[in-house]
Amino acid sequence: MPWSFALPQPIFASPFLAVATPIATGNVVALLVNRNKTQATYRSLRQPPFRPPGWLFPPMWTLLYGLMGYASHHATVTASQSLTLAVRDANHSAQTLYTSQLVLNFMWMPLFFGFGRPATALGDLALLAGTVGMLMANWWKADRTAFWLMVPYSAWLAYATYLNTGVGILNNWALPEKKSE
Repeated sequence: MPWSFALPQPIFASPFLAVATPIATGNVVALLVNRNKTQATYRSLRQPPFRPPGWLFPPMWTLLYGLMGYASHHATVTASQSLTLAVRDANHSAQTLYTSQLVLNFMWMPLFFGFGRPATALGDLALLAGTVGMLMANWWKADRTAFWLMVPYSAWLAYATYLNTGVGILNNWALPEKKSE
């Protein structure tokens, strides 16, 4: 098999690894960025209406990562059982898109909170939304279950885009400077 920018096949083939990988990686990214007091920064920002409480993000992302991980597993199993070469080729493309969207997803928190760059984080969200849209279009054709498992994530990304834009505008596209301790 030629080189690919996709997670290793055993991750997609295992329901446990497919679900655990995005959850564990997302938690590691959050823990690394949270060393810089993300919750305090979040509370200090001027926020748009309908913002969620800070405590909602960890369980929401755990659920969304679990759903997207299972979607990737389901699509892989569906493709491996398909007699159609086009479906199997589409799955290879989907795995690359899936991995790409994970990388873009994991970059958002460091961009927004770590570097204090809401405009750059918004650009990352735009790329992420486009990648998720392409992935969902792929899965619409190849595996409708995987597609529907991604709908909550897609909706949350739209909401996150609203929040990112609102925080950017209300805070003049700058986060408060962190005080050195």
